[in-house]
Amino acid sequence: MRVVLGSDHAGYELKRTLAEYLRESGHEVVDVGTYTTAPVDYPDYAEAVGNSLRNGQAERGVLVCGSGVGASVAANKIPRIRAGLCHDYYSAHQGVEHDDMNVLVLGARVIGEEMAKELLHAFLHATFSGEERHVRRLEKVNAIEAHYLRSDC
Repeated sequence: MRVVLGSDHAGYELKRTLAEYLRESGHEVVDVGTYTTAPVDYPDYAEAVGNSLRNGQAERGVLVCGSGVGASVAANKIPRIRAGLCHDYYSAHQGVEHDDMNVLVLGARVIGEEMAKELLHAFLHATFSGEERHVRRLEKVNAIEAHYLRSDC
């Protein structure tokens, strides 16, 4: 699978670890930055990850910032991006299975490397269930997004 990774300065080291883990696991990595621990703004990398998914350059995305909160908020502003902040195994796979989550967001200051790898594994190996109730709910989420995109609400 082709996976796009992005992080701010706080998530840089964990992003590097996850990129190595992905390559060792046979995945293709698209790294959209940052490439240093110098302070940067997380919305720039959330947008880069989101655009890579929207443009078909990757199938799934991973964002890492200090807490994961800011990157999650920013990524979810992008149409067709469903980013979930996950710090437990269940949420990492359930978010895909029930909510068709396409971006895993992690807080580098919240979890360790081994947990991050486990969450990434769960995220990448999960598939959307396609169950009627989940499809119906996702359609409602898409309708909300469409409503606000076409109006000045």
